[in-house]
Amino acid sequence: MHEIFVLAEHRQGELRDVTLEMLTLASQLDSKVTAVLLGSGMDAFASKLASFADRVLVVDDPMFANWNAINAQAALVALINKDKPHMVIVPNTGQGADVLASLALELGASFTSDIIGLALEGDKPVATRAYYGGKINGRIEFKDAELYMVGLREGAIPAAEGSKSGAIEKVDNPVAADATDRKFLDYEQPAIGDVDITQSTLLVSVGRGLREDKNMPMVEELAGLMGADVSGSRAVVDAGWLPADRQVGISGKTVKPKLYLALGISGAFQHVTGMKGADLVVAINKDPDAPIFQYADYGIVDDLLKVVPALIDKLKEMKG
Repeated sequence: MHEIFVLAEHRQGELRDVTLEMLTLASQLDSKVTAVLLGSGMDAFASKLASFADRVLVVDDPMFANWNAINAQAALVALINKDKPHMVIVPNTGQGADVLASLALELGASFTSDIIGLALEGDKPVATRAYYGGKINGRIEFKDAELYMVGLREGAIPAAEGSKSGAIEKVDNPVAADATDRKFLDYEQPAIGDVDITQSTLLVSVGRGLREDKNMPMVEELAGLMGADVSGSRAVVDAGWLPADRQVGISGKTVKPKLYLALGISGAFQHVTGMKGADLVVAINKDPDAPIFQYADYGIVDDLLKVVPALIDKLKEMKG
């Protein structure tokens, strides 16, 4: 049975959701799944990962208290050369992208990034990657290699419930000296405005389908009737219709409301990554092929400029 290494990602005391998504994907490939955890004070994370992996390989050292790609790559090279896994999966995030290409080149691996699906055909992986804002998917085949590496897009694979009882194996830090040409300084958090959308229970989120900023009062009225906060896509923020602290997505904020009402949002992966944790997603878009409908629990294919006024009227009627 082949072995798959999965690089666990954590930040500021939290295990990132993409880690469990990668482990879920790896477990679907009929392989031995090993979670590789680099950090300091990792006992709680290791226990969590043990329910998703057959083995958790832990390097617990102050050197890895904060992310440093040079240190991480040195450790991964040593661990991979020792155990010889068939494949390595890393998150297609800022951290993962920091090591994926350079690690693959150092090890002579066949690799690709930003995948949304993965299968094994014989001994070789075949990956799926989205193009044109998620409208079509492409098949990625790999050249023959002893080691394959992929970067998995956040939110592409729903995380399963952990049902394993993997062994936790602590190993000594294989990196002799801390990197000197790159140092972690501090985390810079964006300023929080009058509303912190990361804490919002209900969100009405708008995209370029709103067409003009003169339509924003209509959205704000709907949100007010719902008791919701207003957020938006990058297109709306770039247009100046909403402040930057209301942006949802990779370059904005990650939100997990109970209800996410997406108005005129196409559903590009950059946006979906930021709202995939919503309990309920309702999408309104006049394009029936908009990718947002792939993630919506309920969808309305129509012009939001017709649907939203009808919703406002209905809510007013219900409120008497």
